[in-house]
Amino acid sequence: MKTPEIPKNEAQRLAALRDSGLLDAGDPHRFDRLTRLAKHLFNVPMALVTLVDETTLVFKSSEGVSWKSLPRNISFCGHAILSERPLIVPDATVDERFSDNPLVTGNPHIRFYAGYPLRLPDGAIVGSFCLIDHDTRNFAPAEQEMLKDLASIVEDDFAIFSVATTDDLTGLLNRRGFEHLANYAIASSDRRAEPLTLGWIDLDKFKEINDNFGHDQGDAALRALAELMRKTFRESDLLVRHGGDEFAILFLDTDEDGAFIAMQHMAEVTEEYNSTSGKPWRLAFSWGVTEFDHAEYGDLQSWLRATDKRMYEMKIQRDINQWNNNI
Repeated sequence: MKTPEIPKNEAQRLAALRDSGLLDAGDPHRFDRLTRLAKHLFNVPMALVTLVDETTLVFKSSEGVSWKSLPRNISFCGHAILSERPLIVPDATVDERFSDNPLVTGNPHIRFYAGYPLRLPDGAIVGSFCLIDHDTRNFAPAEQEMLKDLASIVEDDFAIFSVATTDDLTGLLNRRGFEHLANYAIASSDRRAEPLTLGWIDLDKFKEINDNFGHDQGDAALRALAELMRKTFRESDLLVRHGGDEFAILFLDTDEDGAFIAMQHMAEVTEEYNSTSGKPWRLAFSWGVTEFDHAEYGDLQSWLRATDKRMYEMKIQRDINQWNNNI
């Protein structure tokens, strides 16, 4: 058996998949209708819509099978995401990649597989629409086009859900997208024993920007802060506009000390921006960071409150320091 290779853009691919919110949300019934249709059109016992996470094949729809997930290293779909072209396996028993695969030698005794790669709006390939049969068979070009059409419908649904979890103004995750992904990240960090830290940003004097320069300039300030966040933080960090002038960063596999250093760097980058932007306003923000403690924080909301409190304490202390300096 040949274990699927890791795509060259794996870090970006996984970040895009998790940013999309599809691992934990999305309406599976929309996909169930398509996989039921595929079973009928192609006369196969199994049709699936899958997502390929770091170690797991996640099923968004699985007509004809009872699994909810499989290890990625034995999956056919792990191979399907390596190319933009469909993966067609007429007879798995004579294909060196799969002939001794446990899904071939044992239940469900796969012989035929056809998988069309599924992409997010940014082009990242995150899974496949696949057909499975117990018997060997050929797959004509016309059938490949039909499968492509079904995959395109799934991709359209991916795009619709992506919009529903994205802030229109900044392009960052919105509150809904953040809550889906944060809960996933909490469970994942617990399972892997990896640190997870939340950074919280509150844009200072945002009301004054709106009042003095107009709401267009207020929107420009929000977009500028979002762009600085993209440039400063890692691609694997989840960036969020939580609402109004509040932003968040979910630092994956990062302890509180590491997140603190990253936030200090963000403050330095913001000062550099102010010195060259030519804007009539200055960007400034208060911030706080808190590492998730599975014993102390019972849920996402309590973690948010703790981090917001640290941000507020920083804001108050800075105001005190400024007042003392002006005396």
